[in-house]
Amino acid sequence: MQILLVEDDRRISSFVVKGLEELGHQVILAESAEAAREWVNADSLDIVVLDIMLPGIDGIQFTKTLRYRKNHIPILILSALGEIEDKVDALESGADDYLVKPFSFKELLSRIKALVRRDSYKNATHVNDSCIEIRDLKVDLDRYEVYKGGANVDLSPKEFKLFKYLIENRNKTLSRTAILQAVWGIDFDNNTNVVDVYVSYLRGKVDDGSDTSIIRTVKGVGYMLKTD
Repeated sequence: MQILLVEDDRRISSFVVKGLEELGHQVILAESAEAAREWVNADSLDIVVLDIMLPGIDGIQFTKTLRYRKNHIPILILSALGEIEDKVDALESGADDYLVKPFSFKELLSRIKALVRRDSYKNATHVNDSCIEIRDLKVDLDRYEVYKGGANVDLSPKEFKLFKYLIENRNKTLSRTAILQAVWGIDFDNNTNVVDVYVSYLRGKVDDGSDTSIIRTVKGVGYMLKTD
């Protein structure tokens, strides 16, 4: 793997670089977001491991900039901030995962491998099938666009991520816990209704004018996007 590490704490960066290179991975080290810019569009890059507290542009703003520019490379955030609000802010900005400092190298490596594996599977699955048609919907998974009857459906980033996850697992029953972990990336309290709220938002947009919803409620379990 080729990994871009954006970290200004040299104790942490040396520890991470040494461990990854010993395993045969190539690590590009940048100590600021500005220094990382020239690397983020490299075709050979597999993942960005990014500290939040950076000089100049911080990790959250850097992540938002990448996503705004339609760069969907996996991003793993590193931070000493461990509150749930900090994690939510990072994930809502477009990061794929969040690891709190101090961390073990074993866990870091596991998170990196999981994100790269997920991204590789996604690209392999949709490389020739990025446009999906469901009823009167056309979904471009690469462009993050949805059309209904030819008209654009305006989904928020989180609504699209939820819809995409349902599409990638269409005709399968997905538990609320699985959806929380895949779409929000963290373990919320079991009493949260965030999945139900966002499914309601999504239905209101993709089912508009339809007699039945393509997103079925599986009582006591979760949801299924039904296409067959």
